[in-house]
Amino acid sequence: MNELAIETRDLVRTYRIRKSPTNPSGAPVVALDGVTLDIPRGEFFGLLGPNGAGKTTFIKVLVTLLLPTSGSAHVAGLDVVGQAQQVRERISMVSGGEHSGYGLLTVREQLWMFSQFYGLPTRPALARIDELLRIVGLYEERSRRVSALSTGMRQKMNMVRGLLPDPDILFLDEPTVGLDVEAARDVRAYIKEWIHANSRRTILLTTHYMHEAEELCDRVAIIHKGRIVACDTPAALRRRTAGGTYFVLTTEPLDGIAWVSGVPGVQRADARVTD
Repeated sequence: MNELAIETRDLVRTYRIRKSPTNPSGAPVVALDGVTLDIPRGEFFGLLGPNGAGKTTFIKVLVTLLLPTSGSAHVAGLDVVGQAQQVRERISMVSGGEHSGYGLLTVREQLWMFSQFYGLPTRPALARIDELLRIVGLYEERSRRVSALSTGMRQKMNMVRGLLPDPDILFLDEPTVGLDVEAARDVRAYIKEWIHANSRRTILLTTHYMHEAEELCDRVAIIHKGRIVACDTPAALRRRTAGGTYFVLTTEPLDGIAWVSGVPGVQRADARVTD
């Protein structure tokens, strides 16, 4: 049996919110509703679902940013509640659109600062920073202020930040959201290269792009309203939906997908940016 990188059992997370027109009773909102998953070490696992399905909440519980309401979760064999510090030493996380750090610092200064948070020795850390910057194509921008970076450059820098400690398990929360086609392609290419370089590395990726999950992931779970409704290889999931009618629409802006998703009879709507 493969050693499990991530294991959850009946994981529940609820949020208490104030009464509002959309929630007049003030009842707790269930973000995760009994999620049970096994992710073996070495797997590239995808969590696919629309906005608000529970993807980010699931990752935040696994990386110890949120406590579960009930159920259990283990990362690298460690309990995320009782062994949170040990979990953090084995993982890293990169989110799409994150703006961590200080804009007045240069790219290299910013990454060096994070390397110190990780407890890395200075000289090896600087060498690793330069190596990773070359790999993602940012080495020539190393002396540029972070505030002057484009969205794509900033996300590549965030990827370097996430990979600095060489984590056993990498959590990617919609890492290509908001990126142009070329930048998203570069990020996906490096993610694949990184995990294939070491069979002990594991990635959990959240996305609402089916094509991204198909390109990258060994297996994909589909989450809807906090529940896992399907889990299989991308090819097997695609076969399950065979026989329906598919339409390809060109929309601008992309938020038109929300309207399409609400049309009666629509089972799934995906957005994809094209050249």
